Amino acid sequence: MAAAVRAACSWLVLKGAVIGRGWSCRARPFSCSGPRVTAQVLGGVINLGRGLALTLVTLLGYEAFRNIPTSLIVHANQKVEEIIDQADYLYGTGEVAKLYHLLIEHKNSTNGELLWRLARASRDLAQLESTSTEKKKQLTYEALEFTEKALEKNELSFAAHKWYAICISDVGDYEGIKAKIANAYVIKEHFQKAIELNPKDATSIHLMGLWCFTFAEMPWVQQKIAAMFFTTPPISTYEEALQYFNKAEEADPNFYSKNLLMMGKSFMKLKNEKMAFLWLTKARDYPARNEEDKQVQKEATELLKLMSGRG
Repeated sequence: MAAAVRAACSWLVLKGAVIGRGWSCRARPFSCSGPRVTAQVLGGVINLGRGLALTLVTLLGYEAFRNIPTSLIVHANQKVEEIIDQADYLYGTGEVAKLYHLLIEHKNSTNGELLWRLARASRDLAQLESTSTEKKKQLTYEALEFTEKALEKNELSFAAHKWYAICISDVGDYEGIKAKIANAYVIKEHFQKAIELNPKDATSIHLMGLWCFTFAEMPWVQQKIAAMFFTTPPISTYEEALQYFNKAEEADPNFYSKNLLMMGKSFMKLKNEKMAFLWLTKARDYPARNEEDKQVQKEATELLKLMSGRG
């Protein structure tokens, strides 16, 4: 009996079971939070959620399950909570390599919240200039694999849908224009699902706007290629893109420098120079906290100069 109890507790720790964990992530790049899971002892059965209880009872039988110390089962839950807390801290401080090395140790976890964070960390590491070309490709495909696993574990996770869409878009860069256009439908579907699951996540809304802007701006040659392979190739308009960027701003004002930039660029495309000037100025003046913010400032400054030259 004691051996069975120890085996079950080891299984819990390795699997990282977290039942009933709700998750909400604000759109700001470095601000994430989630409510804690609570545990109760009801008639000798530890109530961490129906799925976990049934799994353990199936493995051990009811009597063996009752003999598992409460502290050990809660420890399994706390372990995953602690890893996620550490991961969110490292993400917030921009320590990409440390974050990846922390999470890759748990690549076999069955916890969807941990897995999408691992996918994000893999992608962030791939994006670093110091990462070799070969390693970038490996990490890009690895990130997609982890998002797929995250969705398998929890298809109602808005973050898993969001990062799946991002990662499959990245993979398209290695698979040619046909695959990239084909993936566009999947990407749109998952961004829309992320928004449906969390209408207040400004990042998902922004990314949907970026999808629209990309296909509104698609070069004529690529449009012809898309028409060769697909009866109805993906299309959009600058008006639609602007609607999403505006909704993102309404959900969380000034959450992201690139959303300010894309607001300005959309207004430029729509020939509304007054509004374009307003939003590009906001993007230019946005405090640069990372390399992307610096690139946004640079592009916004160049576009403002271009507009001034026209005047």
